[in-house]
Amino acid sequence: MLRRWKPLLAYTVVEIVLPWFFLSSAETRLPSSTAGLLLAAVPLVGVAVAFLSGRPERFSLPNWIGVLLGMLGVAALVGLDVAGSDLVGVAEIAVVVVGYAIGPVILVRWMSDLPGTGVVAVSLLLSALIYVPVVALTGGWPAEPPSAAAIASVVTLAVVCSAAAFLIMFALIAEIGPVRTTTITYVNPAVAIIAGAVVLGERVTIWTIIGFALVLAGSFFVTRRRRDPLPTTEPAAVETATG
Repeated sequence: MLRRWKPLLAYTVVEIVLPWFFLSSAETRLPSSTAGLLLAAVPLVGVAVAFLSGRPERFSLPNWIGVLLGMLGVAALVGLDVAGSDLVGVAEIAVVVVGYAIGPVILVRWMSDLPGTGVVAVSLLLSALIYVPVVALTGGWPAEPPSAAAIASVVTLAVVCSAAAFLIMFALIAEIGPVRTTTITYVNPAVAIIAGAVVLGERVTIWTIIGFALVLAGSFFVTRRRRDPLPTTEPAAVETATG
């Protein structure tokens, strides 16, 4: 991996360092519904990134229908409530969206042959090293020892939501490609609403159910592989195909 330090560093910056900082900041400025809706633009930006990088995705009609259904589902789930939105927060979410769209492309183009566990371990280590001086310079050290609950939360975030999630992302990229992998952002708002209902007792409306169904349908269609007809040299098959 040392020979690939340039793409590894680029991946670390666009997929981890910048998104974690800007997303955390944006969440203090924007309603969660607005943040969830904006993050759902990652697959669309991913299509644009793939096109600009010279490797456009060959999307079929069902794939594009899936993109549309996913966006409609997110809209139904989180609503179009942009009142009170902060332009700075919107710009910060835009940085996150672009970073999440570029990261998988870097993996596929320059590091697809590297072990996923190693890339995740090194990228997270690099992120920690980058953040240490930032924390030191901004006075972000804890004023007192964190509680046991806080420590457990950090460990859960590190192991489940970071390390395990990145390994699963590697597997998804290998299976369905970098653009289709970003459609996991369609599921985020649905999971957030379900967790809010179960853990916080938040109300579930008919739009919640409709939106969740649209999100799942969109994710299904957008991740479908394009099936091109197999060429054949059999005379009978050619005659049948040409009438």
